[in-house]
Amino acid sequence: MNAAVSQWQIRLEAPGDAAAVEALNAEGFGPGRCAKSVYRLREGVAPVSALSFVAVDFDVSGREVLRGSVRFWPIRVGGHEELLLGPLAVQSAQRGRGIGIALMQAGIAAAQAGPWRGILLIGDEPYYTKVGFSRLLPGRVRFPGPVDQNRILGLSLKAGELLNLSGEVRRGAIDDPVCASGAGVG
Repeated sequence: MNAAVSQWQIRLEAPGDAAAVEALNAEGFGPGRCAKSVYRLREGVAPVSALSFVAVDFDVSGREVLRGSVRFWPIRVGGHEELLLGPLAVQSAQRGRGIGIALMQAGIAAAQAGPWRGILLIGDEPYYTKVGFSRLLPGRVRFPGPVDQNRILGLSLKAGELLNLSGEVRRGAIDDPVCASGAGVG
């Protein structure tokens, strides 16, 4: 007997998805994820809501189940507003179904309508080249903290603009100041 394979759908992340997205990121990346340099770029900054997507399908009772998520964050590179992709997370049992690629494609397509020239990420080149990312020349962009230069990838949102990305990578505008424990300030 063959079990029916559910087809997932991509939609914008809703405010009610936040806890499930955080649980998915914790499952996929573990507790050490918050110590990485790219997480410093996200502290106190909200992801771009119009570029935050989730993959969902439905269980046998018709209840929506979150299968994957991707967020894009505002950053500044050499004084220009750009985007940082990540985290991209897919439930371990759902990997290999194309969910991660579809999430990135949805975010990239939405980002092309915006003011950004490019998207940066730190990741595995063979996977991210499937949606057009390529390795940047070492030293072209400089992330805060220790980062493997061979894992800095970029994608141009406007023809040829990836060549113009260079400089220090900094956080976008801070939305809500936070203290070291993550609690709000003042």
